[in-house]
Formats: sequence, structure tokens, C-alpha cells
Amino acid sequence: MTAAHLTGRRAVVAGSTRGIGLAVARELLAQGASVVVNGRDADVARAAADELSAGDGRVLAVPGSAADEFVAQAMIDAAVSGFGGVDIVIDCAGTAEPTGSSILTMSTYEFFAQLDAHLVSSFELARAAAPLLVDQEAGAIVLTGSAAASGMFGGTGYPAGKGGVNGLTAALAADLKQYGVRVNAVCPGARTRLSTGEGYRSHIDDLYERGLLDAGTRDVALDPAPPEYVAPLYAYLASDLASDVTGRIYSASGGFIGRYPEFEPEFVAYRGHRDEPPYTLEELAGIVTR
Repeated sequence: MTAAHLTGRRAVVAGSTRGIGLAVARELLAQGASVVVNGRDADVARAAADELSAGDGRVLAVPGSAADEFVAQAMIDAAVSGFGGVDIVIDCAGTAEPTGSSILTMSTYEFFAQLDAHLVSSFELARAAAPLLVDQEAGAIVLTGSAAASGMFGGTGYPAGKGGVNGLTAALAADLKQYGVRVNAVCPGARTRLSTGEGYRSHIDDLYERGLLDAGTRDVALDPAPPEYVAPLYAYLASDLASDVTGRIYSASGGFIGRYPEFEPEFVAYRGHRDEPPYTLEELAGIVTR
């Protein structure tokens, strides 16, 4: 039997009533943590807490959208009042973009709903938890990004929200590193209600036909592993085993684990501004496109 690496830790997991978030909450509990679970639907949140609970008081439910600052604060407050504090904050909240949507069809309301579900929820949770984590000079925040930020899976609002999460991860890690608080992100691939069904299959097939996905990526996207395969990476990043890991973005899907390179420009050209003129467009055409 392997050791439990999170014994005594207090965790908050947004979007943990279904799918990846539920699997993450279950893994944290298996590793010895106490967990506040969360989802928009109050009945579903209570049912998830009942499913996860072993009757030992290690699971609490706080319903509502984590993008609501009052709900985010209530989640942190529940961990403090129920468990005595908070050590781990994980955001798995999110929602799918309308099927087939793009910049040609997406409304302003739909776009901001995507930003709320993915980016704002991460910000509000981090903002509510950060003062406590800083005071104790320890803690881990794990956010959920997505390979969709590259544009390869289509859409508009979902990639924008997930791209924002990736940037927020780097910014929070830089802000909080001096206080001993670590921040990382996971870009997961798993079988959930968002990645099954005819609408999803049609969407992936359409991306392949348009040349946005290659055959290998299409096949993986159409046959994702259960969320239990990605949950351990979240738990690892929350544990002391990852005490030196911060500001990193990982990919996990089934047995695959990847790490995205740090954001750095590839050298293209240089000229000094003190003694040389700006580039002409003709010069840029010869430099930038080669």
C-alpha cells in the first residue's frame, strides 16, 4: 500500500461534482486530505459530497459558481471553519462552448460566460485563498488549462478563457513564489460529459476535416481515458513531492504526461535602436517569414 501524501491537508476543489473535478476530489481524499467540493447545482453538490464522504467529516459541499466572488469566498471560509484552514486550491470548473461556435456565431454574452467559467473562477478562488496561504507561507494552487488555447480544437471563448488561465498561472506563480505558495496548471484530456456524445464526435470529425487536427489527435480525442488517469497529477502538484515545482503547465491524457515549454520568444532578428533605423516592411517580409 502506497503512502498517503496529503494527510491532514485542507483542500478546496471548484467544479468537483462531476468528471475530472470529482475524480480529483476523490484522489485528494484517498491521499488523506479533507475536501470542500463545489458545483453550480446545489442538489448535485450535496450528492457528490455524500458519495465521497466516509462519514468522517472530511467532505463539505458549497454550491454555486466559483466565478462569483461570494461563492469563492464561501468555499475558502468553509475549509477554514470546517477543517481549520486551507492548504490546497484547485479549479476544475468549466463549461463547453456551444457546439460549432466561432467568432462568426458567438455572442458577447456567450463569450463572457466562457471567460467567467474558466478564467474568472480561477482568479476569484486564488484571490480568496491567497491571503491565507501567504500568511502560513505554504500552499498549492492548481488550475485547469487546456490544449484548446492553441486554437486546435476550434471555438473562441473556450480557447480564450483557457489561454487566460495559462497566463494567470504564470502570473500567480511569480507573485506568490516568495511566500512559499506554488501555482501550476494541468491541461487534461479525459472522458467526461463534455467529451462524449454525438455533438462532440461531430465536432472532432469536423476539426479533422478542416485540417485543424491530425489523425492521431483525432483518434485520441474520440477515445479519451477516464478522468481517474489525470487526477493523480493534480494531487502530485498539490503535494510536497512537487515542492520545487511552480509556474509550470502540464498536459495529461490517459497515460500521457507532457510539459509545455516556458513562454520565451524564438530569436528572429536584432538591430540596435540607438544607431539604426526601424525595419522597413520589406525587411520584415524577408526576416519574419523565413
